[in-house]
Amino acid sequence: MTDLAKLYQTDYAVWAERNAELLRARRFDELDIEHLLEELSDMSKSDRRELHSRLLVLLAHLLKWEYQYARLSERWREFDGRSWRSTIVEQREQLAGLLRQSPGLQSALDGAIAEAYPAAVRLTCKETQLPVSLFPDACPYSRAQIFDDDFYPVTS
Repeated sequence: MTDLAKLYQTDYAVWAERNAELLRARRFDELDIEHLLEELSDMSKSDRRELHSRLLVLLAHLLKWEYQYARLSERWREFDGRSWRSTIVEQREQLAGLLRQSPGLQSALDGAIAEAYPAAVRLTCKETQLPVSLFPDACPYSRAQIFDDDFYPVTS
């Protein structure tokens, strides 16, 4: 095990800085390639997990807005969906920031939406007690609608 690989185990911050210095100096043969590859892979996985998580929450709230909002507002006059709107706004903002910081995620976005949608339906059903048969099999919202600050589904 090289000194740099040992450093990875004992002081991550110093390890990262040392590898950055070696990269800037183009001293590639001295890099801790094994751990660098591991870290790069983990970064990608972390970004994808965050993308999935934020899409799941956003899609679930769009579904609740469309399928439960009218029922609740009829039952409770004071229900105005303010907390749902706040969550939708927050998730859109966080997703936009994530996509700015990691533009490579753009190419994975359609797949991430398709993957997050069934989980969003399950979450919505658990939270609302609405039957799964009420929801479309595939995400009913376009990519543009999901990220459109002015889009809120028409309530059913």
